[in-house]
Amino acid sequence: MALDLLQVVNGIEPSDAAWRRRARERLNNLAIPLGSLGQLLDLAEQLAGIKKTMNPSVKKKVVVTMAGDHGVAEENVSTAPQEVTRQMVYNFVAGGAGINALAGVAKAEVVVVDMGVAADFNDLVSSGRIISRKVGYGTGNIAKGPAMTRQQAVQALEAGIDVVAGLVEKGVELLGTGDMGIGNTTPSSAIFAAFSGLPARVVTGRGTGISDEVLEHKIGVVQRALEVNKPDPSDAIDVLAKVGGFEIGGIAGVILGAAYFKIPVVVDGFISTAGALLAQRLAPFSVDYMIAAHCSMEYGHKRMLEMLGLRPLLDLKLRLGEGTGAALAMGIVDAAVAVLTKVMTFEEAGVARNASMAY
Repeated sequence: MALDLLQVVNGIEPSDAAWRRRARERLNNLAIPLGSLGQLLDLAEQLAGIKKTMNPSVKKKVVVTMAGDHGVAEENVSTAPQEVTRQMVYNFVAGGAGINALAGVAKAEVVVVDMGVAADFNDLVSSGRIISRKVGYGTGNIAKGPAMTRQQAVQALEAGIDVVAGLVEKGVELLGTGDMGIGNTTPSSAIFAAFSGLPARVVTGRGTGISDEVLEHKIGVVQRALEVNKPDPSDAIDVLAKVGGFEIGGIAGVILGAAYFKIPVVVDGFISTAGALLAQRLAPFSVDYMIAAHCSMEYGHKRMLEMLGLRPLLDLKLRLGEGTGAALAMGIVDAAVAVLTKVMTFEEAGVARNASMAY
């Protein structure tokens, strides 16, 4: 039986504080200078609290790449035509995209989900090469009206949850989020502006690398979307419905599903973090399960992460999406597990405690 949104939101609990304390006690006694592995130690503690064990496993990794089109693309806010969304789905399946290369390094599976591409993928769906949770053939143009109905917003969120439920049955231990959708930095900027109250100019960046002139136009489009739709910042579903995207809702659903099933989820870049903001507004404890992969080149991403209270693991000036940053960060998650489980304490190693001051 499929899980409904309310059931999942109400079922999300904070990560386990007792296990976090146990992990921190061990980490503080490792035969290294106190705190010398920095944020890696915090991540190890987080994983212990999520998994409720001192030996968390993250071997079975999946990056979920959500794809959807956006009516606002007709406002010419991107350097690429909308057709590229469809083309890239085929490239993901062929194994030729950035996410395929980097997920391969991380030993992670890539699961592609059609949330709302303006094309049919009957061949890919019937052969099991992608999952279809299509809510519609692209959203409405947010510069002129709402992206979707409230019912469609809930459908998108529940679709993401359902995808995670299916992966849980297959033993997934670490999730990553990814996106594909031409024009999707525009609704992501609008979501951030709606929740933060910051002006469009502060939250809107260059996306795929637009010129100064197009950036000014894009800022105006985001501002117009907010003025036309008046999303209610106290109602995350309203924000998603008014100025969001089908794949952004799906990403939020993946994060909610991960938190519900107590699985760590590595959040990719700007679009994924817009989904994380939606998830956090729906279920505040979902943040306990989020790992910020990186801080992207997109202008507002750093502030988004600050709103969530998340510190990114990487800063590599990425701006691709697809889940590439999440795949890169999965290696660091592996490293955090190794520190917790393989580095000996002073007592175990037979090292004098004051030796840590000598190097």
